[in-house]
Amino acid sequence: MRSMSRHTRGRLAAWLLVGGPIVLFSVWALFDNPRLYLVTLLNGLTLAALYFIVASGFTLVFGLMRNVNLAHGSLYLLGGYIGYVVATNTGWWPLALAAGFLAAALAGLLIQWLILRHMQGQELRQTMVTIGLAIVIADVLLWIFTGQVHQMEAPEFLQGPIRNIPLIKAYSAYRLSLLVMGIVIGVLLWLLLNRTRVGMMIRAGVDDRGMLAAAGVNVNLVFAITFALGAGLAGLGGVIGAVELSMVPGEDTRLLLASLIVVIVGGMGSVVGAALGAAILGLAETYGLAYAPTYSVVLTFVILIGVLAFRPRGILGKAA
Repeated sequence: MRSMSRHTRGRLAAWLLVGGPIVLFSVWALFDNPRLYLVTLLNGLTLAALYFIVASGFTLVFGLMRNVNLAHGSLYLLGGYIGYVVATNTGWWPLALAAGFLAAALAGLLIQWLILRHMQGQELRQTMVTIGLAIVIADVLLWIFTGQVHQMEAPEFLQGPIRNIPLIKAYSAYRLSLLVMGIVIGVLLWLLLNRTRVGMMIRAGVDDRGMLAAAGVNVNLVFAITFALGAGLAGLGGVIGAVELSMVPGEDTRLLLASLIVVIVGGMGSVVGAALGAAILGLAETYGLAYAPTYSVVLTFVILIGVLAFRPRGILGKAA
């Protein structure tokens, strides 16, 4: 009983250590400049939605299936460029979304089927091979699209600001739509993994691949479809990000690093954890840039270290 109370006191102290400065900062910032604080809050949440969309695919591939795919950022870039080409030539944004998703999903399916399925459980080989693939894909895209910055226009119904918002006055309609897209994708992904037969097979295959195969399920096919879905989400994020962040060489590395942080902080294989990790990262980046631009990157990694110091498996991570 005494050890339980010590454990509880330790957790309470940890939450006070993390939450106390956040509460104090929020109170000060709201009194100092409420509009800046609220605009930065929205910027952080909408950036978090983009990070979540990309990282949710990484959660499936790395966090759930334990496949190390360091070409995930390159698939984001591939989807963004394909979506940009389709949107430029057709003017139809939903078609660009579908094209970016399908292009990245097909590329991911080929990577899984031709290469990674022969390296199951060999994390070091997967790491080295996917690093090589990331370099090749990025160089091919650089050769085709050059180093010029490409940016898509938002669809007409999301162009311009939403006005008459209290305190904020006006805010980008497209950026607000990212929150809706992130929530919808998160709910659908959670339902897929937790409320469908396919999700049950995915989780069973991760826990005991041999037993699932003995039950007559084509495990390689299940894993290939899961990998394709994860890669497709990266491509979908690329199309969405092509409006807000633009497409330029180097964005693949940035989004890969963001996905790694989101999955590690949130907890391996947890969709809800990925959402929490994305929110923490997005808010840390935007508040850091708004209030302490020199130390914004440092703040991100201080939070990463702080979370892992108290929760080594991530916020919602579970013991293997």
